[in-house]
Amino acid sequence: MDYREFLVFRLANEEYAIDVLKIQEIKHYETAVIIANAPEFIKGFMNTREAVIPLIDMRILFHLPYHDYDKFTVVITLALEKQRLLGIVTDGVIDVIKLTADQVKTTPEFSTIIHSDYIQGIGLIDKRNIILVDIEKLCSSFSVIVDKLSS
Repeated sequence: MDYREFLVFRLANEEYAIDVLKIQEIKHYETAVIIANAPEFIKGFMNTREAVIPLIDMRILFHLPYHDYDKFTVVITLALEKQRLLGIVTDGVIDVIKLTADQVKTTPEFSTIIHSDYIQGIGLIDKRNIILVDIEKLCSSFSVIVDKLSS
C-alpha cells in the first residue's frame, strides 16, 4: 500500500502537517535577529549549521491568536526548491504520520476571500483532522519578500 509521510505540528488548537521530505532539521526556538521594516510574520533570521535562514511565524502568517513562545516552541527548517532554506516557527511538533490516498480528503470549497491554495487536503487518521499544507505553494506566496530580505 502506497503512503506518504507527514510531520504533524501544532498551531493554536489545530494540527497541521507537511511532507517529511521537505524537512531538514527541527530545533528549539532561539531568539531571532530582527529585521527592521519586515512584515510582521517574518520573525527575523536564525543561524543554522548550513546558513543564515529567514524565520516565518506560522501563527502570525495564519492570523491565529498571539501565544508566548515556550519550551514547546520549535523551528522546523525546510529545504525548499532551488536550494532555499526557510525556518517556520510552530507551537510544537506532535508526530510523524503515514497517510494513504484514501485517508486524504479534498479541501472544502471556500469563498475567494479565504486563500486556501496551499492546503493539499485534510488527513483523517484516528479521528483526527489534520490540515495538510503544501509548503512550497505557501512559501511561494511570500518568497519575493523573503528573497529581498535575504539579499
